[in-house]
Amino acid sequence: MALRRRCLVRIVYFCLLTVTFTIITEKSSTSYLFQEVELWKFFNGCVQGYFMPGFLQQFKPSLWSTVAVVLAVVLFLKLGFWQLSRAEEKDNRFSLLEHYAQEPPVTIPESLVALDDYLYRRIEVDGYFDPNKSIFLDNKIYQGIAGYHVLTPLRLANSSIYIVVNRGWVAGGNDRSILPDIDTPNGLVHLVGIVISPSVKAFSLSNDNFTGNVWQNFDLDSYQNITKLNFQPILLLQQNDVVNDGLIRQWETPDSGSSRNTGYAFQWFSFAALAFILYIVLNVKRKSNT
Repeated sequence: MALRRRCLVRIVYFCLLTVTFTIITEKSSTSYLFQEVELWKFFNGCVQGYFMPGFLQQFKPSLWSTVAVVLAVVLFLKLGFWQLSRAEEKDNRFSLLEHYAQEPPVTIPESLVALDDYLYRRIEVDGYFDPNKSIFLDNKIYQGIAGYHVLTPLRLANSSIYIVVNRGWVAGGNDRSILPDIDTPNGLVHLVGIVISPSVKAFSLSNDNFTGNVWQNFDLDSYQNITKLNFQPILLLQQNDVVNDGLIRQWETPDSGSSRNTGYAFQWFSFAALAFILYIVLNVKRKSNT
């Protein structure tokens, strides 16, 4: 049992050594790994001499298995680093969202803007709703109840440009063919809300999702083609109440989601370590000194 424990410890040690060395060379040059002949000699000598006392260890891997393992380990490590970069991007985006949430709302100009300049920021706008072009996004759940998100275009004051406003959630009735009656103010309104991207489009099999008043998902280009209106490239999540319309505007602030990418990265790094361990174990042959 102690002999097996020492063998396993040495295998893990050499696995970590190679993974660490690969991570270091990932930051510099990949070709540098193949120039370290002394490191390979040290590793090969350790494998042959120290795995099990009383036995002569022969480490003679075939060329194809070496190439396969090197490619697999490099691939797994690159996938792990990619997941870590995705996690960092999500953390940065979440930090930006929290930062903007603490700032006062900014005004948006009457001309067209870039989405990246206002993404996740709180803005305030003045304009006029066009309830005739409202749509209902279906299958929106709030506290376990199915309903709709009500999207209405808002024409900016003193401008011909519109903004799509997600006014909030409303419960659906028992008869899905009858849509809820939403009270919409006729005059000038002052809105405060958070800007998000309007281009998140769910998977669909046809264009039926963009016909009628009930849509399964939202796509700004399709909405613009149907309404023939000129929109800002943003979607506004309304926060303030301008009329007693019965809509619920408790927008959830999601977490960054980086923990999932970090978990995926750990899995890829584990696959790299497992591939290396199997490469060592399957290619070490034992011969008695006697």
